[in-house]
Amino acid sequence: MAEPELVDVVVVGLGVGGEEVAGRLAEAGLTVVGVERDLVGGECPYWGCVPSKMMIRAANALAEAHRVNELAGSAQVRPDWAPVAKRIREEATDTWDDTAAVDRFTGKGGRFVRGSGRLDGPNRVRVGDQVFQARYGVVLGTGTRPSVPPIDGLADTPYWINHQAIEVEELPASLLVLGGGAIGLELAQVFARFGVRVTVVEAADRVLAVEEPEASALAAEALRADGVEIHTGVKAGRVSHDGSAFTVHGDGAEFTGEKLLVVTGRKAHLEELGLDTVGVDAGQRYLPVDDRMHVTDGIWAVGDLTGEGAFTHIAMYQAGIVVADLLDHMRRTKGGPDASGTASVVGGAAGVVSAVGGAMSAGGSTVAPGSVPVADYRALPRVTFTDPEVGAVGLTEQQARDRGVNVQIGYTDLTSSTRGWIHKTGNAGFIKLVADADQGVLVGATSAGPTGGEVLSALVVAVHAAVPISQLRHMIYAYPTFHRAIEDALRNLK
Repeated sequence: MAEPELVDVVVVGLGVGGEEVAGRLAEAGLTVVGVERDLVGGECPYWGCVPSKMMIRAANALAEAHRVNELAGSAQVRPDWAPVAKRIREEATDTWDDTAAVDRFTGKGGRFVRGSGRLDGPNRVRVGDQVFQARYGVVLGTGTRPSVPPIDGLADTPYWINHQAIEVEELPASLLVLGGGAIGLELAQVFARFGVRVTVVEAADRVLAVEEPEASALAAEALRADGVEIHTGVKAGRVSHDGSAFTVHGDGAEFTGEKLLVVTGRKAHLEELGLDTVGVDAGQRYLPVDDRMHVTDGIWAVGDLTGEGAFTHIAMYQAGIVVADLLDHMRRTKGGPDASGTASVVGGAAGVVSAVGGAMSAGGSTVAPGSVPVADYRALPRVTFTDPEVGAVGLTEQQARDRGVNVQIGYTDLTSSTRGWIHKTGNAGFIKLVADADQGVLVGATSAGPTGGEVLSALVVAVHAAVPISQLRHMIYAYPTFHRAIEDALRNLK
């Protein structure tokens, strides 16, 4: 058995959150081992946020060009997927090569190990024949993978997950999309705008089922206007493939397409992490953490596997908490500053992580003793990048009612606003506010429209800071903007 190598911290999984934690701690001078079996950076830069938004930008440009005929003369549009695929390959993913990301991490002083990391007891990680013992702790950031439903026949077919949809060089003539969540709708609209015949099959009674019903209706109407067929309330019972086309059989109906994209959720594969060696149950869908991202003593987790939302911004938010808490843990482990309050070295092979008057620093940020932030997800923002965009924060109306909140709703339609009237074609959208009438604050909101994700920022601040509604009503909203519709929605609260 290999003799354990002593290091300061081991980070298993260098997705967005893990890479951020590992990089910042390495910059601070700790001996950090970063372990990744796939691509450093994870889903977001290679198969998620970045390439998909390049696809969406291209598809939206086509749609906007079609709108010229209603606004400014005439235009002829010919879709061409080749420049989109080229941009994804060359600008976003470097042909799915993570050399630059690995170099970025090692350039900060980290040590990179390619492989699958697995806990092997308290503060110990095994990667193949290598074993690392961490002085201060282990951070898990292994993310999630697509959760493919056990539909009869599906496993025996060459179905797509998001990876194949992003990597595609030549578009199919037709596409079946199994799943009507954010990813399914975004990709469905993109492919439809490039001329693919798209059919979405969703088991729930509406698409975007986690969002407000008004958002579901708006998204469905927009996609249907782009030629997408949407079938809700249909549970797929069987999938077949005859060598050239797929057929989804469900609830007495059949749907066919050249390709089948399965986007029905994601799952953390905890059974691969050796959690049993530290007394943690691996038979869960996600890995529970406390408000400082602790799994158990000496182990933190960050990102999608915590189950708080499969969003890059959540992973980055959690990474900041982990860095601060781990440094605070080091300070307490080493006893903090000396009695005079002057500098004393705290860990790190290079000896550059210091406590000056008790303050810890890493990656340009400083953490004072007792000031470690705790996670607060009340104002978690999320955006579905369809056209129109659907941004949301906090609780939906139904979630608020289920929690016993004395709910008030404020709603306004963008098409009736001044900016919507000016914008004309492509102006569909709305603002919906969910207020706690007893507390006089917003607990949730949805901003849907041409810039729904951007308008959302004001509502995130309102929910996060619990800004009194009386204050929001007396703000000055710039004219004529889409965000001015927030003022109208506040006026309509009832």
